[in-house]
Amino acid sequence: MEILQSVVAFIVAIGLLVTVHEFGHFWVARRLGVKVLKFSVGFGRPLLVKRGGPDQTEYVLAAIPLGGYVKMLDEREGNVTPDELDRAFNRQPLSVRIAVVVAGPIANFLFAIFAYWLTFVIGVSGLRAIVGEVTPGSLAEQAGLTSGLTIGAVDQRAVKTWEGVVQAVIAETVDAPGPIRLQVSDVAGRISSRTLDMSDLVLDDLTEGQFFNAVGLEPSRPSIPPIIGALSGGERAAAAGLRSGDEVLKANGESIEHWGAWVAFVRARPEQPIDLVVLRDGREHRLQLVPAAVDTEVGPIGRIGAAAYRVDAVIDRYYVTERYSAWRAFTRAVGKTYDISALTLGVFWKMLQLEVSLKNLSGPISIAQYAGYSAEIGLTRFLEFLAIVSISLGILNLLPIPVLDGGHLLFYLVELVKGGPLSEQSQLVGQQLGIALLVGLMSLAFYNDLARLFG
Repeated sequence: MEILQSVVAFIVAIGLLVTVHEFGHFWVARRLGVKVLKFSVGFGRPLLVKRGGPDQTEYVLAAIPLGGYVKMLDEREGNVTPDELDRAFNRQPLSVRIAVVVAGPIANFLFAIFAYWLTFVIGVSGLRAIVGEVTPGSLAEQAGLTSGLTIGAVDQRAVKTWEGVVQAVIAETVDAPGPIRLQVSDVAGRISSRTLDMSDLVLDDLTEGQFFNAVGLEPSRPSIPPIIGALSGGERAAAAGLRSGDEVLKANGESIEHWGAWVAFVRARPEQPIDLVVLRDGREHRLQLVPAAVDTEVGPIGRIGAAAYRVDAVIDRYYVTERYSAWRAFTRAVGKTYDISALTLGVFWKMLQLEVSLKNLSGPISIAQYAGYSAEIGLTRFLEFLAIVSISLGILNLLPIPVLDGGHLLFYLVELVKGGPLSEQSQLVGQQLGIALLVGLMSLAFYNDLARLFG
């Protein structure tokens, strides 16, 4: 089911984002007078075909939902009648051709802004940037970070969650590793600053989930105490004499440190007696409890009918939800799209300079895994995933590689400089080189996926 969920989420994500990209080409081409012959969502055998509009454009829904394409009237791809030559793409002024080509990547960036806007309107939750355990001798300790401090800004960039901290620090490290100023506050709300010196780190030290190890700290995570909250009438906890507010100290002589440990202890003992020591009104009480057996897909588990005490208060302490008005959400979405775009470009440029390992390149397997994870977590996380992939598609298509949009823009730049288009032979050679480069890039990304999967 997990694999199926990842595959479905991947198909939905790629199908949607490539369709958005192609719609950008389609919309601008029609507005600028270029005749569009076909707009296909998907590839392969047509499932649904409809013609419409003044040009009787063919709209196609195809069997393979991994993308789409726009076919425009063009003398290089077929005969064009004399009365329609002025609507052929290859006959358009350079400015029109540039606008049509660049419209696809722009559509991806606009979609990212929309997706981020929607997440900020709905509200996206994250773990507050509260420092937990600090490793002795680490960069975090040298910076003066201590357990309980909350990070509020990274080099004057406001942050609320650890996700924001990580992205901001990595962005600063991409530009130039060095001292990073952190604004922190203690439990009393007193604000001060710390300097985290990243001079001896490179970007590879922070990727692949290694940020906290490299800096030498752990996020402070919620630990729910093993205190009994609401009880279900007629179930084993109430029948055994447990009361709301009882704190479980020991079970069968084993100390219980937090609610998760207590849940695991109970689930592992269906229909088995448990000798409890609980703290009630400052005094210890001994009880015996026998969890009921509940059948599940993994076999019988224990259940007693008791919930944790005041979980909401604990969650509110450690998690924050970013939610804004429509206009404020829009400005935040534009800023987020810009930040992620700049970060993606920076990392890619470092790869070209061989300053960042090429293992950071991800292929379809990793994208499918992330798609499945984000879809499982919830709508806002899936929207964030769509925004990131949409930005990546926009940037990828703007690279000056023939067969990509950026390659066409490169040809148009040469045409502008020399006063005429490149010869068909030169364009053909460029396209062949571009295809070879893309195949090599995708092969490397696929290899990285397999290495992560099996390594």
